[in-house]
Formats: sequence, C-alpha cells, structure tokens
Amino acid sequence: MLAAKKIFTRPVKGCYFYAMEERFYREQEIAREPAFLPAATYNLAHTLLARAGQCLFVPIRSLQYMAVLDAEEFIFVDSQNKAWVELAWQHFRPQARSSLDERVPFDVVHYLPQAAETMKRLPGEFHQALQLISDRQKPEMSATILTLHAKGLPDPDDTPR
Repeated sequence: MLAAKKIFTRPVKGCYFYAMEERFYREQEIAREPAFLPAATYNLAHTLLARAGQCLFVPIRSLQYMAVLDAEEFIFVDSQNKAWVELAWQHFRPQARSSLDERVPFDVVHYLPQAAETMKRLPGEFHQALQLISDRQKPEMSATILTLHAKGLPDPDDTPR
C-alpha cells in the first residue's frame, strides 16, 4: 500500500530531512458503495496532495483518525488500529463532472464493520481537517496583481509621447 521511502538529504550543512516508512494492511472488502465528494473537498485534497508530493497524511483529530492520500485513493485508519485500513475512497471520477464546482463520484470501500458508522461523519470532518492544513500553509506575503495586456493593443494608461 502506501509507503514512503527512507530518504536522507543534506541540503544545508548539519541539517537532515528524514521520511519514514508506513505500512497499512487491509482485511477482506466487506462492502463497496458509490458516493459523491463535494467539489471543494476534492479540489482542496488534490491541491494539498500536489504540494506534498506522493502522499499526504491528514490527521482528523475530531474523530481520532488519520487519512492518507495518494494519487489513487484516500485511506482512513483509526488511532486504535493504526495499521489497519477501516475504509478507503477509491476510483475518483472527476472527468464525470462538467465543471470544477460539481461533486466528484467515487467508491467507498469498507474493510471493517464499523466503517459504515464512521462514514456518517467522515466527509465533513475530513474537509475541516484539510482546511486546517491549508490555512496553516497560507503564504505570509501578500499577492501582487499584474495587469496583462493583449498583444498589439495599446495600453489605455499609456500617454502618447
């Protein structure tokens, strides 16, 4: 399943970065059902995943769960059973929507009996956890607005010389 490779880098003298390896296990699939993820949640998850790289760990503190996102699926593990996947969101089909603000169809796969109960609160709590990560990553500097002009058209602010 998802596993980050051990990486040692030394970009600055005396400074090391270390990525650890995590392994997750699954029981036999006990249920699979179609669902929809709100566009705001899907878009935010993929934006954060793109910033993070190959996988993203999202703590959902209110439920005591951890979400692990990669390009193919989102898995959810309970803090009591850290290595066992309780449920997974798979087979996202963003191409089925006609605009970026439409919900995205996907499959919910249940691996443990309590997954159906967890799924009742999970989408909302997951979005809040993603939003918290996003808020913490906001740039400190203000943005600069650039005015772009079409080629060949004069700039209305330019005065003739």
